[in-house]
Amino acid sequence: MRTLVIDTATQVCSVALFDDDHVIAAAHEVIGRGHAERLLPLIADLPGKGKAEQIMVNVGPGSFTGIRVGVAAAKALGLAWHINVHGYGCLALVAAMGRTQLTEPAPIDVVMTGGHGEYFFESFDAEGHSRAPVRSVLPADLPSLAKATIVAGDIDPQRADRRWLELLPDARHWTHLRANHPLAATPIYGRAPDAKPATFSK
Repeated sequence: MRTLVIDTATQVCSVALFDDDHVIAAAHEVIGRGHAERLLPLIADLPGKGKAEQIMVNVGPGSFTGIRVGVAAAKALGLAWHINVHGYGCLALVAAMGRTQLTEPAPIDVVMTGGHGEYFFESFDAEGHSRAPVRSVLPADLPSLAKATIVAGDIDPQRADRRWLELLPDARHWTHLRANHPLAATPIYGRAPDAKPATFSK
């Protein structure tokens, strides 16, 4: 099956086109912002303009704007091509990428930038199963949460008893998640939105 993978949940804009497990073509750019401007051109540059039989999209947590851009684009293409759209977790992909760098299976804690001085944290066992739902935490909370000797993500724990793997999501590594159950193509923000709805007094 041909699969288009879209990843815009972090400072990276990444796409990959697969034929089953084989990567046909991929692009990975660290852009910070501007996902809305870069995503569609990257997809258009893929063979056949990225047309696939299913779409997988990073649903977060991560950048509010980046997640919305990726999910909206995935759903629009899914409607246009009449194909299914599924999601996958941002931190789960980073954990899967981290496992490929280990010589033997081991638990991995994933720590990613969460905004407003907070981090997104999720712990995975040696088989890649999440031990608890992702959560947004303060830096002071990490020592009591992070127990694994391997830490992956974009935050360096700066501890001598931890091995840090500096990783950002990359769509071309999606195949390492294929054994996991796909998620709904619905954003997972990991924390409350910055803007609160207006309330009106009677």
